[in-house]
Amino acid sequence: MRRTLLVVAAALMSAVSLPRAQAEAKRAASPNNASYRLTASLDPGSHTITGSGRLTWRNISRNPTSELRFHLYWNAWRDPGSSWLREQRLGRNAALANRPADDRGSIDVTTIQIGGVNLAERSRFIAPDDGNDQDKTVLSVPLDHPVAPDQTIEIDLAWTSRVPRTYARTGRIGDYYFVGQWFPKIGVLEDSGWNCHQFHAATEFFSDFGTYDVTLNVPAGWVVGATGRAIEETADRSGRRVRFLQSDVHDFAWTTSPSFLRREERFAEPGLPPVNMILLLQPEHADQADRHFAATRAALKYYGTWFGFYGYDQITVVDPVTIVDAAAQGESTGGMEYPTLFTAGTRWRVAAAGTQPESVTVHEAGHQFWYGMVATNEFEHAWMDEGFNTYSTARTMDAAFPGKFVAVDRFFGGLLPWAFTDVRWSREIDGNRLNAYRPVAGNDRQSTPTWQYWPGSASAITYNKTALWLATLERMVGWPMMQQILSTHFARGAFRHPSPEEFFALANEISGRDLTWFFDAVHRSAATFDYGVTDVLSTPRGGTIDHQVIVRRFGDGVFPVATRVTFADGSGADLTWDGRDPWHSFTLSKSSAIARVQVDPDRVLLLDVNYTNNSWSAAPMRTQAARKWALRWLTWLQELLLTHACFA
Repeated sequence: MRRTLLVVAAALMSAVSLPRAQAEAKRAASPNNASYRLTASLDPGSHTITGSGRLTWRNISRNPTSELRFHLYWNAWRDPGSSWLREQRLGRNAALANRPADDRGSIDVTTIQIGGVNLAERSRFIAPDDGNDQDKTVLSVPLDHPVAPDQTIEIDLAWTSRVPRTYARTGRIGDYYFVGQWFPKIGVLEDSGWNCHQFHAATEFFSDFGTYDVTLNVPAGWVVGATGRAIEETADRSGRRVRFLQSDVHDFAWTTSPSFLRREERFAEPGLPPVNMILLLQPEHADQADRHFAATRAALKYYGTWFGFYGYDQITVVDPVTIVDAAAQGESTGGMEYPTLFTAGTRWRVAAAGTQPESVTVHEAGHQFWYGMVATNEFEHAWMDEGFNTYSTARTMDAAFPGKFVAVDRFFGGLLPWAFTDVRWSREIDGNRLNAYRPVAGNDRQSTPTWQYWPGSASAITYNKTALWLATLERMVGWPMMQQILSTHFARGAFRHPSPEEFFALANEISGRDLTWFFDAVHRSAATFDYGVTDVLSTPRGGTIDHQVIVRRFGDGVFPVATRVTFADGSGADLTWDGRDPWHSFTLSKSSAIARVQVDPDRVLLLDVNYTNNSWSAAPMRTQAARKWALRWLTWLQELLLTHACFA
């Protein structure tokens, strides 16, 4: 696995052909301080995984520790009183929170042995975040002897996991298994103590880098995919045994099913290292293999060119089982990322002009960069992965798949797709997910630790808001500067878990501007942005007309905005305003009448939650408005009649 380090070193030395990025880049290698050698066996009959192995762990903090802390994520679905299920109810996802006991999952640890002493018997569950004594997702293990800084210990583990019917994009659907967060995973020891949060509904994961050497036993004839590269494989009537190996990763996930179709292609792009692409496809989606490969290639190409090379030999794309309305019940494993492995998501018969499966495949492949290699703390700063990746996905889709259509409906019970080709996909609106951000824009400060977000708005604040403010920053400083900021962030941050403050300082440094005001507004506050035209008053005076243009700040967010005035004679004026006061009046004298006024005409401020008030027109727009509402009602009527005809 040393190739990983060589590839990443080469990647960071040429992440972007810009002198500063090249000067900053150094040979990157993870600390590899949490390495696992595991063996696990799946019994589909009882839905259990029996596992054992050894964790080699090194204390890379500055202080000794007298305890170890482990994540037992699947215990989030063990008892109805877990914090994860409580938060699902808080977020009004009662259907998921109240599923039957047979759906549940669990992890039971029987051995945590150091130096021949089994410490499992003295371990206890703790709830460091909320004090919930019914939550069993964090296990504290007291030690006989403290582990000093830079000291390495070996911990023998044995456990049994019950695979749940799918929760949080892990689990089982029929004979399809996607297995993530399935073993006792050690937390991250920082200088300030253990960073080992409970499993929350609004968060994902955070762990240290290591080498994973994992042997999996599955039934005979079942196809297996996992983090890393398969280095050994045996098969007979009793089952299949596959050993996977990967260094410099911070997690290990796997999947197995007797139904997978396995396809393999090679990514080869001039100037980028080659990557072996493996696709595990559902049989009913066999005709979509090329689209999955094309989207994976797009992510490897554009992320690799813009930010830094992909640092591993292989990448595995998993096409999960699809259940209609699965998202409402939490029964989908689609759209999830793990090191060198991710799940995409599609349906039988997709629209050729639509954005699926391309957008989800690009997004999850892109996670290999911000989640996989930079690896920020997703319990506390999930926006540094999810938001960065949403922004990067939108930019990649715009470059690689222009002309897609976002409006795709499915008829006859979801069976047949139809793309409305007059509704084109937009990077600004659809890619950055503005519509989902608008209703919850002021619900949380993004600087709030992610696990403390209101569950109902966590996704929009994490993904959508970040993508919108990164795209706004791009329009402020220009793409070449933005690319340099992100490539340098990648170069400096790979394998280091960088903090928000590091990124903000880096952006100031690279841009040569003090952007503190911007990060205060978009990250450290819950301000919403809304600028618009209030009124246009015109008073004839001799041969000229005195115009008064009044613009207003309707939201509490402050941003400098431009106002463009277009006159009837074709001339125009661009006016500036710092955007601080509740309103501002521009006075102009001109011989021509005003035809149009636009606030933020170049749409720099993509966080504006209401574009409908951004413009004023002297010509009545009644016809356009009537057409819009008439078409909306006619579409609704058409769908109603089609439904009636289908079931009549």
